[in-house]
Amino acid sequence: MAKKDGEAFEKLEGLGKDMLSEVMKGKSPEFEAAVRSRGNINYDESFGYLRLGNKKETRTFVNVGQARKFMQTVAVAAKCKKFLEENAHTSIRGLFYQLKYSLGEDVEEELFTEQSESNPLIEDLEVALTLKREDLNLNTDRKGVVAGKMVVLDKFGGEETKIDCAKQGRSGWAIPSDVDNGMEFVDVDADYVLVVEKDALWQRLNEDKFWKKEKCILITPKGQASRGCRRLIKKLSQKKLPVYVFTDCDAWGWYIYWAIKTGSMNLAYLADDIATPNARFVGVTMRDIEDYEFLSKLTINAKEIDIKRAQEMLDYPWISRHKEWVGELKTVLKTKKKLEQDALQGPRLSFVGDYLREKIKAKRFLP
Repeated sequence: MAKKDGEAFEKLEGLGKDMLSEVMKGKSPEFEAAVRSRGNINYDESFGYLRLGNKKETRTFVNVGQARKFMQTVAVAAKCKKFLEENAHTSIRGLFYQLKYSLGEDVEEELFTEQSESNPLIEDLEVALTLKREDLNLNTDRKGVVAGKMVVLDKFGGEETKIDCAKQGRSGWAIPSDVDNGMEFVDVDADYVLVVEKDALWQRLNEDKFWKKEKCILITPKGQASRGCRRLIKKLSQKKLPVYVFTDCDAWGWYIYWAIKTGSMNLAYLADDIATPNARFVGVTMRDIEDYEFLSKLTINAKEIDIKRAQEMLDYPWISRHKEWVGELKTVLKTKKKLEQDALQGPRLSFVGDYLREKIKAKRFLP
């Protein structure tokens, strides 16, 4: 087991020993975890991201209403401990099938009937043990691609592989679910990180070798950033690299930026690992429509769902505290227009690179 795996193993073993100790003392074993409801999620201004509050919930084995969930939680923890012992990985779907079995020959009821039962329990363990599911050998979907002067050492399956992200051709390096355990930076030679919402624009910039000319790490999360992608961005920011995010000019694209910057409500318990408060937004903005005349002819009518999302974002205090973002969102509500980042290819295919160079050089960012 790797060093981090060893820590996870010890925490799982400690959880089991604590429960066994309670039983030996004639007490009912308990499991305590933070409440993950929206009412227990706060924006911490001192850290610059969303965090879980202090509300806790305790499950007791002898409580009839909690016994099943308590038993399920213990089963998930035991299975993860086994994965660590075997140095084997699986998905949360794989974990569900490992646990989908009958409680006995004469009992028709199953331990789990739907994956929606096991998923929240994994999150409970993450919170209670201050670990990520990747530390428990549970993978999530691979999503995101990188190009740039970055070399990583990947220790996996008993082998070590050195990956040079400057030599991955048109495909780039696919970001794995776990960028911590068994993976380390060998060298990062860049001035900043550029996160591009869409894969198509990433490919456009990669073909032009934007990352080489501008000495940056070029990342696309392919839409909303996955846990692994957000974690990689955070780790690069910890190397003192500025992070600039480039998305569509609509509430959905902008929320991709905010999820990278402040974390998201459903992953508030991981914010310290995946939020990048120093990220800045380079575009596309509603102001760009004024600054680049051709863009006014390439706008799209916003749908009702776009308008609703923009209004929701105005109600988030961590966004509405910035007058620049209030202005952008109110412009969307007023004009009922939006703009795709792809529109920057209007004048010529290479214009998107010129646009980014100009804005980054002039430091025309939104907070």
